[in-house]
Amino acid sequence: MQSLGQNEGSQPCPQGCCPTLLFNPAPPQSQNTTTKPRNSSAECRHSFVATTSSYIFPNTKFTNHESLPSLHESFGEFKKVYPQYSETDQVDHLRAKEYYHLSFSNQSCLDYIGIGLFSYYQRQHHHDTSKTQLASSSTPLSPPQYSDIPFFSISYKTGNLKTLLLHGGQESEFESAMKRRIMKFLNISENDYFMVFTANRTSAFKLVADSYPFQSSKKLLTVYDYESEAVEAMISCSEKRGAKAMSAEFSWSRLRIQSTKLRKMIVSKRKKKKKRGLFVFPLHSRVTGARYPYLWMSIAQENGWHVLIDACALGPKDMDSFGLSLFRPDFLICSFYKVFGENPSGFGCLFVKKSAITTLESSSCAGIVNLVPDRFLRQSSEDKCSSGNCKQKPLSSLQDQELSSLNSFSGRIQTSQALKVEEESCELQVMVAPAEAKGGSGSVEAKEVVERHQNKKAQDGENGGFNIECRCLDQVDSLGLTMITNRTRYLINWLVNSMMKLKHPNAAGEPLVKIYGPKVKFDRGPALAFNVFDWKGEKVEPVLVQKLADRNNISLSYGFLHHIWFADKYSEDKGKVLQTKEGRGQGLTSNKKKDRDKLGVTVVTAALSFLANFEDVYKLWTFVARFLDADFVEKERWRYTALNQKTIEV
Repeated sequence: MQSLGQNEGSQPCPQGCCPTLLFNPAPPQSQNTTTKPRNSSAECRHSFVATTSSYIFPNTKFTNHESLPSLHESFGEFKKVYPQYSETDQVDHLRAKEYYHLSFSNQSCLDYIGIGLFSYYQRQHHHDTSKTQLASSSTPLSPPQYSDIPFFSISYKTGNLKTLLLHGGQESEFESAMKRRIMKFLNISENDYFMVFTANRTSAFKLVADSYPFQSSKKLLTVYDYESEAVEAMISCSEKRGAKAMSAEFSWSRLRIQSTKLRKMIVSKRKKKKKRGLFVFPLHSRVTGARYPYLWMSIAQENGWHVLIDACALGPKDMDSFGLSLFRPDFLICSFYKVFGENPSGFGCLFVKKSAITTLESSSCAGIVNLVPDRFLRQSSEDKCSSGNCKQKPLSSLQDQELSSLNSFSGRIQTSQALKVEEESCELQVMVAPAEAKGGSGSVEAKEVVERHQNKKAQDGENGGFNIECRCLDQVDSLGLTMITNRTRYLINWLVNSMMKLKHPNAAGEPLVKIYGPKVKFDRGPALAFNVFDWKGEKVEPVLVQKLADRNNISLSYGFLHHIWFADKYSEDKGKVLQTKEGRGQGLTSNKKKDRDKLGVTVVTAALSFLANFEDVYKLWTFVARFLDADFVEKERWRYTALNQKTIEV
């Protein structure tokens, strides 16, 4: 085992995030030795990587899944390497109390991206309370079930984004309260930004594409190492409006940004006339976990670009360290889902800087929504029935028809290749304290109900108000950025390092797993892109890995890496790994840009939420290790056929 240098780790990391194993007192040094000053931050990062690589299964390779250490043994070693992980025990207590369904179902949810609004306990408690109030004394008790009753719904509407931003619109007190809560959580000032609720992430991107002045600012430059459904929709819409779409490229196989090429696309050659356009920048990849330098935002702004920040893949408290007041992007998009591990549907949020509103064009846009409290809808339904007209379609059914082309933006990350993407319900369930509300807007029916309610309130002289309890947001605020970041940092790096220890038992000792993007790294994101290879070196299809994982109570996703640049020394790899999204054409290369853009690498993806624990990553590791058995896939096929379940297609 390699030992660390004498001077390494002599000063603790100022953030308290590096393993204390690094900070053992250094041996006494000679008086003649001069100590050179060093950057403590760089030192911490270097020491973190060195410790993770040297102290987790040192000089070990696993060639048989049965030889893996037990969960108890592995966790013990994990805490020795990362003793500060114990300081995040508060998350485990929170998970046990508020998200106990994860333990009951024994499910490891590694497919959620975004930020949750509510806890499972909160949902269940509300459902049980309502059930108790409605049930008669003779009603037999039954086990608690997840409530399908919406606490508010999304009312879909078509409107003009610019007009809405300039003049505002009818907004209920409920919507105002929800906006204030979200903007406070994200540290976004209402004085600087206007917030719009959108049906999902895709609709938020399309809203910007429909309103941005591509006739005068023709460039659209995106920085994504994976295929994003929302971004593809934006590109398609923008090109129809005259935009010239461009993309950054990423070096194989660490998938770092090709800096020279990107700078050439951003920087204007003409000093007098800056080329303008829209620069779409994710702060990090939601598939590979690669984090990108914020410097690119500054370079783009200095060269006359409008900047759109995609914050959908950020950790729950990452906006605390973003420095929004420093970069001040023109647009920012994020997403929220309902309950972690239970319901990934939700809504999107588009933030527009007020000084950028005048640059937009007026156009009719789909995707803007209102949040309509459930009791308004119930009252509307009751009034309709009392008048003898009970044949109206529920609002959610209308939404399903109107938004059938808009796919999920948060929660599980999947591409169209994965089960053709599960269509997301536009219905959202929220905890609302029993209090009266002011007016709102949305569909005609919702407006009628709101108007009746406003009249009633005026007659009664009540002071209405909503007390919205978003318990998951409250919990994240209480945990704080440091605890959440440190916890996911330890877990993801342990997983990456452990994956690389799995080797096939042949003479060559070929690795079982190929990881794309950053490997062990201090500031990598909590997402991982990988593929499994059999002993012959052939890739196991990501869809198959996902299905088998699901049958083992592990929820994974898969994606499609693209815009990959290969250096000359990797020309052989280029011919082997590139294929179409559908898995066809492996080994094809092309000189045409359109054809090149269609080629990439399908990968399995795992994402860690702030609620992830060591057992989750250990389960994934031991599951992947089972592919060391050459007959594992065939055994699984026969196993589930024998249990009268659907045969897995290989």
